[in-house]
Amino acid sequence: MSQTNISEPYVKGIQRHIAIRPDRSAAWAGDGQYPHSIKTIESFAVRPRWALVRVETTGGVVGWGEATLEGHSEAVEGSLKDIARRITELMAKAYPRSIPIFIAIDFTVEGRDIKGKVLGVPVWELLGGKVRERCEIYTHIAGDTVDDFRENAKLRKEQGYRKVKMPAVANEVAWLDSPALLNENLSRFKAIKEAGLDVAIDFHGRLHRGMAKQLVKLLEPHQPFFVEEPLLPGHITEFKDLIGQTSVPIALGERLYTRLDVRPYLEASCMDIIQPDLAHAGGITEVRKIAAMAEAYDVGLAPHCPIGPLGMAACLHVGFSTPSFVIQEVIIGSAMDKTGFDLYTYMLNPDFLAIKDGHVSLFDRPGLGVDIDEAKVRQEAGKAIPFKNDVVRGENGEVREW
Repeated sequence: MSQTNISEPYVKGIQRHIAIRPDRSAAWAGDGQYPHSIKTIESFAVRPRWALVRVETTGGVVGWGEATLEGHSEAVEGSLKDIARRITELMAKAYPRSIPIFIAIDFTVEGRDIKGKVLGVPVWELLGGKVRERCEIYTHIAGDTVDDFRENAKLRKEQGYRKVKMPAVANEVAWLDSPALLNENLSRFKAIKEAGLDVAIDFHGRLHRGMAKQLVKLLEPHQPFFVEEPLLPGHITEFKDLIGQTSVPIALGERLYTRLDVRPYLEASCMDIIQPDLAHAGGITEVRKIAAMAEAYDVGLAPHCPIGPLGMAACLHVGFSTPSFVIQEVIIGSAMDKTGFDLYTYMLNPDFLAIKDGHVSLFDRPGLGVDIDEAKVRQEAGKAIPFKNDVVRGENGEVREW
């Protein structure tokens, strides 16, 4: 009878050794000042549109978090100041409701970045361990013409991506409009596919049902990777009708903030991919719960993340440790505004998010693993112009979805 030596260590896989590098404060033996109390909380509004949060413990460990909420930066800044004053009360009473501004609490105060650094392990280890060696990623692609999309698709492929997401041409389309207006989407889609990339398309809830179902049908023969937010959230029955009419995977969830928000969509079986945003949905804790609940309905996880390096790292730690994870949205090497500030601007270790064959490899650094350039953050603090969502109007002056 053959035997397998189960004591022989794997060089790869879930038993691959990760060195533990605990902080000196982890050795506290009960004498002197408790080293894990919160000493200071600081927030920084930095370009292009991010809110970064620095938390330091009495033991000298610094954790960083991100509280970016697009279009509401001033509200977030005021709320973070309130958190700094009333941290204990807010954690006890407000956080379980997963209000978006409390993302920084989940990253740092609740124990993620700081606890990982104290114990000397990556955040994914705190979440139960890794289930994969790397996470697949996709990025955005844009342009003004079909040729722009064709050239940008070649560039993305050279940068190491295998999948991208394009915006739907939808702001220009009225509630019910000429079907010919949808053809530009197909032309752009085909131009990207010519480069050998898989393509998702983000409707952003800009089309109403009559036009959305036409565009999904137009794209279906060309096999989109997924269609994102074909309708605005809240239209549960309409989503269910749409998913029953197409084989294209339907993704949604960036505007759903809690398990209670997500539950009726799962019960209606009206999506294939759930896309909670860690900076909107209460951070790692709530998103992990959403993912576990969605998995029971055979719905995969693809977190929404058009924000900064800390939010991105947190998403990837969730991906490394979550069985139902599918793919991660990233914005790397693409400026978020005209100033040139992007994901790498405030990182001292940009190789941390190196892209190879459309993937990012497992992190082994303690905590979130991002080395923030604190001097750069402090230099830039307060220079960010409050980000505001565009106000889009139709040709007759009516307001349309951004």
